[in-house]
Amino acid sequence: MKAMFYDKYGPPEVLKLIEMEKPIPKDNQVLVKIQASSVNYGNLVLLKGVPYLSRLAFGLLKPKYTIPGGDIAGRVEAVGKDIKQLQPGDEVFGDLSGCGWGGFAEYVAVPEDVLVLKPVNISFVEAAAVPMAAVTALQALRDKGQIKSRQKVLINGASGGVGTFAVQIAKSLGAEVTGVCSTRNLDILRSIGADHVIDYTKEDFTKKTQSYDLILAVNGYHPISAYKRALNSHGRYVMVGGGGAQFTEALVQGPFISLTGNKKMGNMLQRANQKDLIFMKELLENGKVKPVIDRTYNLSEAHEALRYFEEGHSQGKVIITM
Repeated sequence: MKAMFYDKYGPPEVLKLIEMEKPIPKDNQVLVKIQASSVNYGNLVLLKGVPYLSRLAFGLLKPKYTIPGGDIAGRVEAVGKDIKQLQPGDEVFGDLSGCGWGGFAEYVAVPEDVLVLKPVNISFVEAAAVPMAAVTALQALRDKGQIKSRQKVLINGASGGVGTFAVQIAKSLGAEVTGVCSTRNLDILRSIGADHVIDYTKEDFTKKTQSYDLILAVNGYHPISAYKRALNSHGRYVMVGGGGAQFTEALVQGPFISLTGNKKMGNMLQRANQKDLIFMKELLENGKVKPVIDRTYNLSEAHEALRYFEEGHSQGKVIITM
């Protein structure tokens, strides 16, 4: 099979397209012929080993996982003897970030419990866009943000991969949603159901009189004090993306602010979760959420896909097809 392989940390150029043996599934594994994968921030962390703290999990001096790619969508080709739910021919999608990665390849062998049957009403390309980004948005809004119906929710960085899912998930949960993005992305947010849109090139939502019950910061940068100002008296702020300074403030100052007042502020790290992916499958099947796809690249163009994603201006998801 073909796979994107790397054996040293660095920029996207360290990836090499190689031929390697197709994996043989163990008794508790499923062999998936991958049709599409997608690019996420975690792929860049895996590839570069930055922030350096991540190397405790990914390998101190050289990569522990040599094929990146967390999200996959594909077709089951073979199953181990202990597999109970899936069978050859099933169309599936899933998040491999908790079981060794490996999505930038033509095949992968993984445990059954990281996969979910693909909704029949979406393509492999659309399905590959879902797992990491959508589950991140879901966990941030529902679990960390404790979103409730009729709340006023603001999503900063609403036009990217996580952001476009967050807008739709928040709407499906009954919130009144404001999306923040650049001028060129305003129509995208309106098309996926945002009640209000703010063009950050023209106005700063942290300096307006409107306050919010929940703010989800996916991209962009404002100091944590500005986010605090934009929350109502019992509001919540959840950071899942953005610059290093924003991450540090949420990690260090967030807990202190949360302990000393009624506003709750902090960050969240996504965890692969089959139940959450099943929840997203139902939203997809019901038409309440639809993946927004920016660009697709072939596997051999993975370097270009990662470079484009790294620029930070993608409109929805960046997909790699096999």
